[in-house]
Amino acid sequence: MWKLTKVAAVAAVLAASASAGAGEVEVLHYWTSGGEAKSVAELKKIMQGKGHTWRDFAVAGGGGDSAMTVLKSRVISGNPPSAAQTKGPAIQEWASEGVLANMDALAKAEKWDDLLPKVVADIMKYKGAYVAAPVNVHRVNWMWGSSEALKKAGVAAMPKTWDEFFAAADKLKAAGLVPVAHGGQNWQDFTTFESVVLGVGGPKFYQDALVKLDDKALNSDTMKKSLETFRRIKSYTDPGAPGRDWNLATAMLIQGKAGFQLMGDWAKGEFLAANKVPGKDFMCAAAPGTTTSYTFNVDSFILFKLKDASAQKAQSDLASSIMSPEFQEVFNLNKGSIPVRAGQKMDKFDDCAKASAKDFADTAKSGSLLPSVAHGMAIAPATEGAIKDAVSQFWNDDKVSVADAMKKIATAAKTK
Repeated sequence: MWKLTKVAAVAAVLAASASAGAGEVEVLHYWTSGGEAKSVAELKKIMQGKGHTWRDFAVAGGGGDSAMTVLKSRVISGNPPSAAQTKGPAIQEWASEGVLANMDALAKAEKWDDLLPKVVADIMKYKGAYVAAPVNVHRVNWMWGSSEALKKAGVAAMPKTWDEFFAAADKLKAAGLVPVAHGGQNWQDFTTFESVVLGVGGPKFYQDALVKLDDKALNSDTMKKSLETFRRIKSYTDPGAPGRDWNLATAMLIQGKAGFQLMGDWAKGEFLAANKVPGKDFMCAAAPGTTTSYTFNVDSFILFKLKDASAQKAQSDLASSIMSPEFQEVFNLNKGSIPVRAGQKMDKFDDCAKASAKDFADTAKSGSLLPSVAHGMAIAPATEGAIKDAVSQFWNDDKVSVADAMKKIATAAKTK
């Protein structure tokens, strides 16, 4: 990552104190679509209710790349916002520049360590101190099923193993349906790949291979079997998959044209927007072989250093509001995700969300709560990008052998 000079860092702090004003928060985010925008409006309302002024700094683009480019230029020019939407190892990269605020006083007062699983809390910290506030949890290792398509193909239940999955896929194919709805983008390929690795190898292998990037794991028979399973899934996708957006793949299930989709719980938002009912019109289940594991994607806000006391108070109130039960509920009902804080009431949530919340709590205790590599939660961005490219090359080109793919992934894992 680019490095700020000490002079620029000091300028950033001074400029922030000058621009933040009394009780003002400026929040950079990339939540500009329907449900997301509604949720941000709720946060704004909470902050205004506490007497603060809200300055919205929205940068469109779901992945946040555009937002990060704008943020870097703002910080370098000495004019950072109060908070910015960031996640995963990028939090530590920002903190290492010396521009983030230590939020430990608030976190201790509100007992964040008790409210968050350790694996999530650790991502929000730098050198043991909180520098970010988490908003939600997305479960990534979901598999969605179209009730209409499964019924037509005579598939009685959501498959729990890869063998059951391929047997169901054959039935869907025989019924003239697309067994697996997929979109051809590297993050979608890797969303499927990491669920396969987890389902084939289990949580320890997932950690060793995809998080620790252990060379032995990356060159093992288990990785070979994972790649063979991954390639077999590809054979059940349709010719229109390359370049397709994820939501258009979900639409294939909504229309009853496809049987399954391996995708995080944001897909549920598409079903609900189409007035489909979980358990009736669509089914949710953990990806085959991953029932007792959980890959997570946590959205969060980093908080920049501010000098002005009223700006600090507004920023602290913002972090407190993000972690409040009220905001956690309304935000996640709109987003399709679940609250990140423990003990949250789930009575307004649908059955898929309730199952997700239970599994989140259970896997946090069992040690099988795992960061999603596909969604920027586990490894440095440069390494993640290189591995994604290697996996997508294998997915898209049948001439790339399993052995070659293993070598390319192992080489990509060494990218810094």
